[in-house]
Amino acid sequence: MKKIAIIYWSGTGNTEMMAKAIAEGAEENSQEVKVLSVEKATLDDVVTADAIALGCPSMGAEVLEEEEMEPFVESLEKVVSEKPVALFGSYDWGNGEWMKDWEERIKNYGAKLIDEGLILHLTPTDEGLIKCKDLGENLSKFI
Repeated sequence: MKKIAIIYWSGTGNTEMMAKAIAEGAEENSQEVKVLSVEKATLDDVVTADAIALGCPSMGAEVLEEEEMEPFVESLEKVVSEKPVALFGSYDWGNGEWMKDWEERIKNYGAKLIDEGLILHLTPTDEGLIKCKDLGENLSKFI
């Protein structure tokens, strides 16, 4: 059975809701899915996964959360090459620049970004959660 790691940082619970919905979608294809908040995730969780999804909301001036998520993402540079990766997160304001920057960064790490990053405004709606499930199902098809 193939392994998918979904690693996220969530301040208000919105990105956590997205992570859980992505896991539901990935599990529909009988994948082994591990959902971890970034403070509990290790580099080994990424190395041993066949695909990963990373989630973080937009913070401040449209950047990743700087205390936990940013250092974790930075540590992935040498271990995500050729892995299928999905990105997701929620935002309150802005134009999604943080996600565009993150997509470019992950591509520069050599990962196979499976789609554009999924961004949802504030608390995910039912429609937004369906998009998350679809992303999880799509990610599972890449392994």
